[in-house]
Amino acid sequence: MIIIRIAGGLGNQMQQYAMYRRLLNLKREVKLDLSWFSPKSQAKVLARRSPEFSWFVDLPYEVCTEKERDRFLNRSSFTKALNRLAPSTSKIWNESEQYHPELFALTDAYLQGNFLNNKYFEKMWPELRTLFRFPMHTIERYHLRNVNMMNEMLERQSISVHIRRGDYLDKENAAIFGGITTDAYYEHAMAYMKAKNPKAHFYIFTNDTPYALEHYADEDTYTIIDWNTDKNAMLDIQLMSCCKGNICANSTFSFWGARLNARTDKEVIRPYRMRNNQTYDPDTMHDYWKGWILMDEHGKVI
Repeated sequence: MIIIRIAGGLGNQMQQYAMYRRLLNLKREVKLDLSWFSPKSQAKVLARRSPEFSWFVDLPYEVCTEKERDRFLNRSSFTKALNRLAPSTSKIWNESEQYHPELFALTDAYLQGNFLNNKYFEKMWPELRTLFRFPMHTIERYHLRNVNMMNEMLERQSISVHIRRGDYLDKENAAIFGGITTDAYYEHAMAYMKAKNPKAHFYIFTNDTPYALEHYADEDTYTIIDWNTDKNAMLDIQLMSCCKGNICANSTFSFWGARLNARTDKEVIRPYRMRNNQTYDPDTMHDYWKGWILMDEHGKVI
């Protein structure tokens, strides 16, 4: 059996679920572990989370039992010592690289990782677009607003722009995620899209509405999406997926907006770097993110 731990925010949870589906397609016996969301585990987490992936409509999955999980995690002192001396004997698998092809050879393991890389799921986007069915907004007038907005996006030269600030400005996060999606990045990304589509209209998605109102007030050019909040925030991904193009932050939330975008003519721009504590190689990144435009913090296409 393979058990995948679900953890983190919605974007990471969706990737972990996508890996669950990938392994099921390989005829593995796979289950999900949701214990990271228990009150005991969440007490140790700075930004507390819920299993938001389960809010998708009728999403099929199977959760492991405590006994099944303990078979991997409740190791004896001898087993722990053996695993340290000979890591290959461990049944607990931890992500350490951007891409791990050896994952697909595993048949008995407990997996802990985010599985960010598009290469994992290259042939799965149609399946995932079918599985991730969004709920309605919990407030009817905002549901109707979302429906009207999706229709508008489908009819015009619409470009989503995701600007993640909020938690990324916190000291503990800024060292890892800061300085990547700079003002220059967004300016050049929007200029790139405008050059391709002179009638482009930009839809701004952000967790810092005052910042957006200050910088993107021209309603002829920008529309600020600010009504999908709290449990309804996931609906921003649905709106992003309706746009002709997508400008992403270094955030899995906006990556999913682009991934679920079924347009064959879409253009997607993502930051060349995701984190400051990883190394990146252009050729490798283009292999991992086929068809996506990679742009650095200075606005240069890589």
